[in-house]
Amino acid sequence: MGDRSERGSGKHRRRTTISGDAAAHAKRSGTTETLSGQVKEKEPRHETSASKQKNHSHAGDDTFSCHKLQESLLSSDSGYSNYRGILNWCVVMLVLSNARLVLENLIKYGILVDPIQIISLFLKDPYSWPALCLIIVSNVFIMAALYTERKLSVGTISEGTGTFLHSINLAALLFFPAITVLRVTSMTPVGGVVALGVFTVLFLKLYSYRDVNKWCREIRHAKARTLSRSHSCPSVHKANGTTGYTHVTYPGNLTHRDIYYFIFVPTLCYELNFPRSPRIRKRFLLRRLLEMLFLMQLMVGLIQQWMVPTIQNSMKPFQDMDFTRIVERLLKLAVPNHFIWLIFFYWYFHSSMNFIAELMQFGDREFYRDWWNSETIPYFWSNWNIPVHKWCLRHFYKPMLVKGVNKLPAQIAVFFLSAFFHEYLVSVPLKMFRLWAFLGMMLQIPLACFVGRFLRGNYGNAAVWMSLIIGQPIAVLMYVHDYYVLHYGSASEGVAA
Repeated sequence: MGDRSERGSGKHRRRTTISGDAAAHAKRSGTTETLSGQVKEKEPRHETSASKQKNHSHAGDDTFSCHKLQESLLSSDSGYSNYRGILNWCVVMLVLSNARLVLENLIKYGILVDPIQIISLFLKDPYSWPALCLIIVSNVFIMAALYTERKLSVGTISEGTGTFLHSINLAALLFFPAITVLRVTSMTPVGGVVALGVFTVLFLKLYSYRDVNKWCREIRHAKARTLSRSHSCPSVHKANGTTGYTHVTYPGNLTHRDIYYFIFVPTLCYELNFPRSPRIRKRFLLRRLLEMLFLMQLMVGLIQQWMVPTIQNSMKPFQDMDFTRIVERLLKLAVPNHFIWLIFFYWYFHSSMNFIAELMQFGDREFYRDWWNSETIPYFWSNWNIPVHKWCLRHFYKPMLVKGVNKLPAQIAVFFLSAFFHEYLVSVPLKMFRLWAFLGMMLQIPLACFVGRFLRGNYGNAAVWMSLIIGQPIAVLMYVHDYYVLHYGSASEGVAA
């Protein structure tokens, strides 16, 4: 009993001590002690037990929650756009599938690439260079345009006479090389394409040259004042080592240096003062040159190894009118043809044009836009070849609108002009007229109407790609078949040859 009472009194004393310590601490911390011995703040800061349970419940929800409102990544509403992995997968699959085709081609035909054969595509006789001679003769037409403009600038001849002389010169630019290619037997088809391509570019350039100088005369007459002469594009070396160019005014641009600079720069639209780059970047120039050489060899190799056997094997189905085999040959030809076309685009519009522009210090490098994103046919034709598009817009389409022609007939006229030059560059070198290229370009008009009306977005873009991949092989097979029939009597004989 004594021990129990002592223990009870000890507990009491300990409680009292603790309570006393708590009271002292509460006094120091600004709290009060209730009658039950609990310490309480003057302004309670602790939450009640109910609020504690509620907050703990919300904290548990936030901690263990794993769902939220969101769309699947492949849904259009998700806003997700980083498909680089899928693009890489497509590239890998494309490489693997075509590696199989390459291996199959090598097993079936062996190595057909012959670098020496490239020379025979341009020359039949090593002592006869008709295409090069024809290109050299083009200087006559350049000088004719320059001296006609000089006569017009000083008023020696009237505007009517100048227009007549320019018309004769421009017409000769198209008919003279065409007649030469048709009549000269030593002219190869490839040499004829190169020569006619040069004359076509020259035709478009001199047409622009004539228009711009005419506009300058009209402005001069409208302002009724004389502009001082100056040298055309003379270089002035500055103290910091860079090269500056003086501003050229009409008729100071009518010099040999000016017109030949325009002839060589990669543009079809003439200006008195072109944008100029400050210097020639030698590394950039070297990279473009290496690309040009490599891609040229690659294209020729792919044509020899891949396209030629496929085309030769396509002649028999055409002769037998076996439509199933024709479609199979068409689809088989579409893959190498499209690859070569893409390589040609990069070789010509990026490597070659940038090389020439860098060498000539030509500043405007917009030779193409994002035609690969085309969702309509007109967008593709407006963005894959910017020099031609600018020329058509500046010298053909807008002048027609100014004369009162509606937009739709003007657009059809642009397609008609493009179809004419496509046929001109194919039929004349092959020395046969079948109008397949012309019809292919004119069929772009109804196709553009269909795609623009019924297809949108990715579907329109897929339709544009399908027209590029399938349309070109059809024209290629048509021309090759007709060429074999015309020169060898029948398609089968052409294959045997």
